[in-house]
Amino acid sequence: MLWQALCRFGQKLVRRRTLEPGMAETRLARCLSTLDLVALGVGSTLGAGVYVLAGEVAKDKAGPSIVICFLVAALSSMLAGLCYAEFGARVPRSGSAYLYSYVTVGELWAFTTGWNLILSYVIGTASVARAWSSAFDNLIGNHISQTLQGSISLHVPRVLAEYPDFFAMGLVLLLTGLLALGASESALVTKVFTVVNLLVLGFVIISGFVKGDLHNWKLTEEDYKLAVAGLNDTSSLGPLGSGGFVPFGFEGILRGAATCFYAFVGFDCIATTGEEAQNPQRSIPTGIVISLFVCFLAYFGISSALTLMMPYYQLQPKSPLPEAFLYTGWAPARYVVAIGSLCALSTSLLGSMFPMPRVIYAMAEDGLLFRGLARIHTSTHTPIVATVVSGIIAAFMAFLFELTDLVDLMSIGTLLAYSLVATCVLILRYQPDREMRNEEDEVELQEEKIPEAEKLTLQGLFCPFNSIPTPVSGQVVYVCSSLLALLLSVLCLVLAQWSIPLLSGDPVWIAVVVLLLMLIAGITGVIWRQPQSSAELHFKVPALPFLPLMSIFVNIYLMMQMTAGTWARFGVWMLIGFAIYFGYGMRHSLEEVKSDQPSLKSRARTVDLDLSSACVHSI
Repeated sequence: MLWQALCRFGQKLVRRRTLEPGMAETRLARCLSTLDLVALGVGSTLGAGVYVLAGEVAKDKAGPSIVICFLVAALSSMLAGLCYAEFGARVPRSGSAYLYSYVTVGELWAFTTGWNLILSYVIGTASVARAWSSAFDNLIGNHISQTLQGSISLHVPRVLAEYPDFFAMGLVLLLTGLLALGASESALVTKVFTVVNLLVLGFVIISGFVKGDLHNWKLTEEDYKLAVAGLNDTSSLGPLGSGGFVPFGFEGILRGAATCFYAFVGFDCIATTGEEAQNPQRSIPTGIVISLFVCFLAYFGISSALTLMMPYYQLQPKSPLPEAFLYTGWAPARYVVAIGSLCALSTSLLGSMFPMPRVIYAMAEDGLLFRGLARIHTSTHTPIVATVVSGIIAAFMAFLFELTDLVDLMSIGTLLAYSLVATCVLILRYQPDREMRNEEDEVELQEEKIPEAEKLTLQGLFCPFNSIPTPVSGQVVYVCSSLLALLLSVLCLVLAQWSIPLLSGDPVWIAVVVLLLMLIAGITGVIWRQPQSSAELHFKVPALPFLPLMSIFVNIYLMMQMTAGTWARFGVWMLIGFAIYFGYGMRHSLEEVKSDQPSLKSRARTVDLDLSSACVHSI
């Protein structure tokens, strides 16, 4: 009895949403065009980082080779973007990575993904709101912060902010009201701010090439000495490195690319519009690819202009563009940059707030979060309760908390979602095409295929007998993908935490890395030899299984760079989430309700057959 109870409990954790023909139906308003999605993706991704990040990376990590850093980061982000694009074409529903995980790897992973996406969007919204408030305050002479610090000061270091930010809280609540009005209205505001931001960036790029000097890409130690001699205060000068275009070497390019990768985070908000896009199967993949390309051009152009206008070691990380224009003698251009920065922060703020209620709505509609959060407004057709609740929580965080130490949590949630989406693409492409068959046919097919598991041999792993996916080959890919995720995690942990003994030639650690690489290569070969589904999609990730595996490796490696304190906070957040899931979500899940309905017993039988097939296969 205990074993049966444990089996039933385990089945609930891995039960999956089925891809049903009616999944395109929605209670939300389909009002977003491809242009709206591109504006949303560009606005979310091309935030304030474009005005700050380029200067920080160029000065301390890469120098003029920052342009290569952005190229590497863009290619890495495109790997994740392509995986999102395929699922956007495959599953046109709200929920993004949460839903993609639900239909592929099961309910527990889906909840984990959705719970972390909520955390990412809440922290992102609050931090951008505080940045907007700080930028505006700086523009008017810091009067707001000085007044609040003198009258209402909070004395809880590293937890609460120095002062309560009424401006940031009001801004979040204002935009919450805008989002509640409707997706088309918020999309219009996003397009306006995005256009202004792109115009300002275009002005900066053109000005940089006009006023720039190619000599700044091949600086020498002599130039550094001249700069030191001309300054009374040399504390603002950064390290020179070896000079030239790549002053900090190949290692500097890698460190810079890891930082620049986060500049492209945000495009995944497009994937949450599956129920509000007019033609999601086409517009979501197109919107993701175009927005990433536009962002790369902007980052590439800004970093080129910046390092041409001014020697990289003299850049000011907190305000590189205004200082660069001051250096070239165009001081009034600083006000243009300030306007662009506020517009970029506005679109970034909307980009963080827009997907947050969509993920909450999708989870609540599936029963994993409280059902009341799935309520749709009758006239605006927006998830009104999820929008208001998420907006109030984000406004409260922006009002009181110091978010600097929490921003890395946002990165963990995003990178985990990227990794799971890539894994889901890898698994689902090799599964039998079940969407076009009815339930009776599926049950018969499963009964016929179970004996095939007994015939599985080592030769069959590399030379499958079928040219189309079967339940057996699908199980092989599922198991191999799980093993690959585990091995890649171990490899990234070794590379991130024990890099010094590796670089020093320690034979033990080198042997460990070689063994891991051999196992990864062998399992990848098994997946590569399995038959793929021939189902027609508007977009498919090319070069399976290699591109998704590269994406998983990059994402996990970046996650392993996080500190122990960040992982501890992540653990606390997950404990809260699991308390909600096991206390409420597991019992109220829509899949739990379906399994209790007599009309759907055939589907439950299919699941049992899947499990039987897996048991036979393991024997």
